[in-house]
Amino acid sequence: MKVDGGAAGLAELPKVDVAEREARNLSGWPMLLLALGLIVLAAVAVGLGVVAGGSAIAVGIVTGSVLLVAGVVVAAGLTPVAPNEARVLQVLGRYTGTVRTDGLRWVNPISERKRVSTRIRNHETDRAKVNDLDGNPIEISAVVVWQVEDTARAVFAVDDFVEFVAFQTEAGLRHIAGSFPYDAHDRLSLRDNADEITAKLSEELTLRVAAAGVRIVESRITGLAYAPEIAQAMLRRQQAGAVVAARQRIVEGAVGMVQLALDRLDEENVVELDEERKAAMVSNLLVVLCADRDAQPIVNAGSLYQ
Repeated sequence: MKVDGGAAGLAELPKVDVAEREARNLSGWPMLLLALGLIVLAAVAVGLGVVAGGSAIAVGIVTGSVLLVAGVVVAAGLTPVAPNEARVLQVLGRYTGTVRTDGLRWVNPISERKRVSTRIRNHETDRAKVNDLDGNPIEISAVVVWQVEDTARAVFAVDDFVEFVAFQTEAGLRHIAGSFPYDAHDRLSLRDNADEITAKLSEELTLRVAAAGVRIVESRITGLAYAPEIAQAMLRRQQAGAVVAARQRIVEGAVGMVQLALDRLDEENVVELDEERKAAMVSNLLVVLCADRDAQPIVNAGSLYQ
């Protein structure tokens, strides 16, 4: 019976209404020049008012102050965005979009800007001790390659998406490890079907972290072994199985060689053997071919029947 340990039994996560969209933004360089220009004009206005004297001083100060505030407001909207990085914007608690274009950008000056890395990341789990499908305690670990795909969900759907990925990876790995046996010949096993198991692990992790806007690039099992308390017993069982399989292979080959020898003797008319002598020859050949040690033959210097 085959056991499918995919995402069966996985609790359905709540749906998230927010989704990433592009925020309104402009190139930051023209806005930088504008901000600098306003600040320079503010200084010029104050200077001209002081030179003119009288009531012009107050006018110059007021005009300079207005220009300075305008320049500062414009400069407040400047936002540098590094490659493989995004800025999630909020205005008064409302999500207004995401800026992914790298370089110097200009956005709403009163917006709150949260930096989110969209680089590819690795997460390696600690060695977890779980029971496989047969109830045997095993130790297993894995590495997961992931990337933020939807920045809005990563920021607003969960408290900490990095921690969320770590916990969900641990849970998914434990679930997969408990859904398959460590070793089996008639069904999928953790040891013998690594590609199939890692594919199922990636599938389950994709479902688990989708709510956080995360995409699983790849997952691999990096460590797999029986727990120390049963490792010796399982090693002896594996060794016994290997010995039995080797003996079976040896016997199959020996039977073929004996059959070939009898057929060649019969075809070449080397000697005629009755059934009793054929049985003795078969017995001797099987002993020689299947023995653990080299044969030590006894030379018969007499007739065939002596």
